[in-house]
Amino acid sequence: MDMKKVFTNKLLTAIDIGTTKICVLVGHKIADGQVEVIGVGRVPSEGLRKGVVVDIAKAAHSIKLAVKEAELMANTTIDSAVIGISGGHIQSRNAYGAVPLEKGEVRQEDIAAVIAAARAVPLAEGQKVLHVLPQFFSVDGHDRLTDPLGMHGIRLEAQVHIITGSISSVQNLVKCCELAGVKVQDVVLEQLASGQAVLSDDELELGVGVLDIGGGTSDLALYQRSTIRHTMVLPIAGNHFTNDLAIGLRTTINDAERVKREYGLASADLLKQDNEIEIEMVQGGQTRMIHQSDLVAILEPRAQELLSIIHEEVIARNLSSYLVSGLVITGGGSLLEGIQDTAGVIFGIPIRIGKPHLQDGDPDVLNNPMYATSYGLLLYATKQQHDLDLYSHQDSEVGRLLIRMKSWVSDFF
Repeated sequence: MDMKKVFTNKLLTAIDIGTTKICVLVGHKIADGQVEVIGVGRVPSEGLRKGVVVDIAKAAHSIKLAVKEAELMANTTIDSAVIGISGGHIQSRNAYGAVPLEKGEVRQEDIAAVIAAARAVPLAEGQKVLHVLPQFFSVDGHDRLTDPLGMHGIRLEAQVHIITGSISSVQNLVKCCELAGVKVQDVVLEQLASGQAVLSDDELELGVGVLDIGGGTSDLALYQRSTIRHTMVLPIAGNHFTNDLAIGLRTTINDAERVKREYGLASADLLKQDNEIEIEMVQGGQTRMIHQSDLVAILEPRAQELLSIIHEEVIARNLSSYLVSGLVITGGGSLLEGIQDTAGVIFGIPIRIGKPHLQDGDPDVLNNPMYATSYGLLLYATKQQHDLDLYSHQDSEVGRLLIRMKSWVSDFF
């Protein structure tokens, strides 16, 4: 099969570089800003721990294998991509900025200036601003606005959500992609991508949380009025469940993962019959029998711990008002049976499992929470391409500035 060169303004690529898997999606824009997936590559991940690269060579090799698989399916060559980022190094805060309106009317220059003023905050050593997400604008202290362009007044104010990350962590991710032959177009916080894939417009407007439980990290994002309100990365996730099982049952990590997927429950209330399960002993070569209740006795407390930490964060920061529509749990960790019920008890709000909102013709394999981040990254890339096409017609410095401000990775290189 001949490979054909396809430029990134025609086809878009997203790479979810996770702790347990590397997922590559290739797609192209269709009507209404949606995307149709034509290529999927998925391989086990090596060289990452808790969302952070610990072995560049191994991580690059995994990315290269996943890219090649996606290229074969899409019949194209991948040369650039949007990638996701997570890890305990991610930090966030809200910030405020204000500028005078020299012309008495809000122009694009003023919007760019007030966002720049808001992002001018002191950062911890080694941290860099990944993105500045406007929460609302205000002209002369009046009602909160989503888009103040054209409004009259003398002073423009903005509140923004600033997300920062470790410079070295970003550079290591980019280096891995370059070694795999892929240029990084943009770096996107993973829970923002997941939210774009699984949340509805009404949920985003009324208020909702999305919790992406991956292999190495659990990522939280809260929304209201269609803007981000709070983000958090917690270094407790699916691999911790697996490791607890391996230690508690004295079995291999691979077999702990297997029994977790096949027999794991996050709530003892769901245990209808205490089945016997054969597991491999940690020494290898020998097996022994355990009961399913032994699994639940380990998994239930860990699930309760993870969800309780998230709940305590919401309560401590007075964020409950942002969860009007409830909490959406996604990522591979959401596949643990009973996690939805356990979360409902702890949070006392509606809970649902989030799967990507696919288009007709998308591969059926993507109808799974573990693909929420990669699908959301592809949606993000689609929107960015649309914005770049829009701003490319502007020859002014403002147009070029807005293009640069939309790039998460531009400040690193």
